[in-house]
Amino acid sequence: VQLVESGGGLVQPGGSLRLSCAASGFTFSSYAMSWYRQAPGKERELVARITSGGSSTNYADSVKGRFTISRDNAKNTVYLQMNSLKPEDTAVYYCYGRIAGLTYWGQGTQVTVSS
Repeated sequence: VQLVESGGGLVQPGGSLRLSCAASGFTFSSYAMSWYRQAPGKERELVARITSGGSSTNYADSVKGRFTISRDNAKNTVYLQMNSLKPEDTAVYYCYGRIAGLTYWGQGTQVTVSS
């Protein structure tokens, strides 16, 4: 199993970024996927989750209405569209999947929101 994130970077407050997580090594369309983030000095927290077919999503209260999780099962990729970014969104963002009873994390991608 491999999860590879991309799309992070430096953005000004109010800006947007789209993160991608390319998955391989398992039947992607059979598993829910999630995005987590970890800011300096803070615990890792769940940002958003999407079911295997993409019909249901959940979000942390702090990102509701600003972030959108989606997936393309034909491309084995899960996305996180982040709009109206705030400095407090600064963190390393991780792709996560629980596959056949085991947990897998991507390497993380840094998102920095600063003017």
